[in-house]
Amino acid sequence: MSSEKILIGIDIGGTKCAVVIGTADPPLTASRGRTRSSAQITVIDRTAFPTEAAKGPKKAIARIISAVQAMLVKHSVDRAACRGIGISSGGPLDSDRGVILSPPNLPGWDNVRIVDIMKKEFAVPVRLENDANACALAEHRYGAGVGSKNMIFLTFGTGLGAGLILDGTLYGGTNGMAGEAGHIRLAEHGPVGYGKAGSFEGFCSGGGIAQLARDRVLERTQRGADPGILGTVPVSDITARDVAAAAVRGDVLAKKVLEISGELLGRGLSILIDVLNPDTIVIGSVYARGERFIRPSMMKSLALESLARSRAVCRIVPAQLGEAIGDIAALELARMASLSNG
Repeated sequence: MSSEKILIGIDIGGTKCAVVIGTADPPLTASRGRTRSSAQITVIDRTAFPTEAAKGPKKAIARIISAVQAMLVKHSVDRAACRGIGISSGGPLDSDRGVILSPPNLPGWDNVRIVDIMKKEFAVPVRLENDANACALAEHRYGAGVGSKNMIFLTFGTGLGAGLILDGTLYGGTNGMAGEAGHIRLAEHGPVGYGKAGSFEGFCSGGGIAQLARDRVLERTQRGADPGILGTVPVSDITARDVAAAAVRGDVLAKKVLEISGELLGRGLSILIDVLNPDTIVIGSVYARGERFIRPSMMKSLALESLARSRAVCRIVPAQLGEAIGDIAALELARMASLSNG
């Protein structure tokens, strides 16, 4: 293997960590303010293991370092030949200082100077970003956002995070907190997300959809009505995947839950469209899998809530990178780290 462009990506999650090795073609070029992807990320190999977040950061970081070392040995890459390391993690974090700041899904990870740790160990440039920002960069460079100047990426996974690409550049805000769209309250009452009932995350996340479905099943059961397919699942075990699967089978309640999520998604997107005037919104995970059930009510809500001129120039599309997005995002951060080092 030619090690001239070898990159290492690290994806740190509350449940699992992944380490990937890959390569990148030449860097991106820009033309008249619109990013063109002349680069390509290739994932060569990956390994994943439980984070065991409750045991604190030291054990997990030691295992990450060991996995990186093993990956380099496996592919006969000298440490000095690695061009950069990219780290994607749940926030909050300080990307400028390279510090993870007490993420709720990583208890005990308080002020972890992960960039300094990896630089000391491997002596290469390292870049840290929160996972929504990293995925935004990946979709903008290699996925559904290629060619976009002003793009919003929404995770729509377990929670709802946003990454903002404005004028072709990742926008982090004053202290890295830009893009916390999930905290916006869309209704006085509703499922809880981001610690707030009726929030954007409450209605538009896997966890929120599960909450909606559980409430609807309980309501029907208490009224003596048939809860449908979802009634065959213990209420406390219902997930967004169960809802999507039931909707595919024609279940009325499941389709109604996704319709509600779509309506509130449209309301939330209207705020983002009116304020930021993007040309593209890319939505991942749950939306990408269930677009046909979510999009109709989303579009109706957008027509009612958003400015027509802003809406007319904004395309709303599902993410393209699928299950590989975390790997590509981490490697893209590594590529950017290598470029920043000249």
